Amino acid sequence: MAPTTHTATSPKELPANAFALPRTNQLSGLLTIIRDHNTNRSDFIFYSDRIIRLLVEEGLNHLPVVAKEVTTPTGLKYNGVGFEGKICGISIMRAGEAMEAGLRECCRAVRIGKILIQRDEETHQAKLFYSKLPEDIASRYCLLLDPMLATGGSAIKAIEVLIANGVPEERILFLNLVASPEGLQAMFDVYPNVKVITAWVDEGLNEKKYIVPGLGDFGDRYFTSN
Repeated sequence: MAPTTHTATSPKELPANAFALPRTNQLSGLLTIIRDHNTNRSDFIFYSDRIIRLLVEEGLNHLPVVAKEVTTPTGLKYNGVGFEGKICGISIMRAGEAMEAGLRECCRAVRIGKILIQRDEETHQAKLFYSKLPEDIASRYCLLLDPMLATGGSAIKAIEVLIANGVPEERILFLNLVASPEGLQAMFDVYPNVKVITAWVDEGLNEKKYIVPGLGDFGDRYFTSN
């Protein structure tokens, strides 16, 4: 029997809080490389990092700005903009840690926090195991980092942690590389004011709740696989 061919197509409709990168040939080509099971770890890291950089840049476009006047080297005034308030990155361990470098490349000296969420073997629900957040996180815009959005359970739990620490829902942006329509809808149903910025929306979830066509275990391929 011939293997099933999956062709990712542009989603007809996204939830109101979800935004996807433009489906350019460059983005499609980069994702094709990291989806390929024959891609070695070195190439997987290199091309994933390129996508992460694009994703972070787009995420920053969604932050509010305020008017700012500067003086140019010619001595003339220029009326531009500056970011409103401070930001921080919060990675969902461990796969989300792969996105920290891309954020630091765009935002010097950005504060980084970490959240570890795992599935409780008894309740089968997402459970918080560890968190280390900036002390002033309630006053910052938070870029939540996790490369894959499948069912949305881990991301929803992480957002719950941020809100419990005083971060308004409207100040949270969730950045991820590949999302399922089911995960996006789950996020919207619970936190409609959290913006979700994704590089690509795949077809959906299979019976094991894995994203298809997907790209495998991102954290394993980025940190350990050869």
